Amino acid sequence: MPSLYLASGSPRRRELLTQIGVPFTAIGADIDETPLPDESPLAYVERLARHKAGAGMATLIANGNALNACVLGADTAVVLDGSILGKPIDQADAWAMLSALSGREHEVLTAVAIRDQHRCESRVVRSIVHFRSIQAAQAQTYWDSGEPQDKAGGYAIQGLAAIFVDGLQGSYSAVVGLPLCETAELLGRFGIPCWQRLEG
Repeated sequence: MPSLYLASGSPRRRELLTQIGVPFTAIGADIDETPLPDESPLAYVERLARHKAGAGMATLIANGNALNACVLGADTAVVLDGSILGKPIDQADAWAMLSALSGREHEVLTAVAIRDQHRCESRVVRSIVHFRSIQAAQAQTYWDSGEPQDKAGGYAIQGLAAIFVDGLQGSYSAVVGLPLCETAELLGRFGIPCWQRLEG
C-alpha cells in the first residue's frame, strides 16, 4: 500500500484525514498562492491543490522518499459575488467580510488533489453556505475571540462561527477544508483505503 503524505499545515485537514482512518505524514508545500490574471475561483483552488501536491512530491523526490508514495494537496476558497475572500488582514477587514456575508449566501470551493510519481487526479467541491444577519457587537466579539484572524473569509464553520450558519447545501467537511467523500474516492484510486485504524 502506498504511503500518504499530506502537503498542508492545516490542523483541520489533519483531523479530517484522521477521522476517516487514513494514516499520513504531514510535509510542507510552500507555493505562490497569487491568483493568475482572469483566473476563476474554481480554477484557482484546483490549481493550488495540484501545485501543493506537486510541491510535496518534489520534496519527497529530493529526499529520496518518493518510492510508493502519494501526496495529497487541498485548497479552500470562500467566494462572494465571484470574488475570493482571503484571510483578513486586520479587524476592519474581518468586519467588512462578515458584513458582506451577513444575511446572504456564498460559495465555498474546496479542491483536493492526489499525486504519485506518474499521475495527478483532482476534484473540486462546491458548497453553498447561508449566513443569518450578524450584528456589529457579535462581529466584534467574534474578532476578539481570535478565531477569524487566520481563516479564509474571516470565519470557521467548525468553530464559534457555527452560530452564523442557518443553511448549508453541499459538503460540510469541504467547507471545513477537505471533502471526505471525494477524498476517499481519490485515495481508493491510488490504492489507499479508508478506515485503516479499524482493521486488525
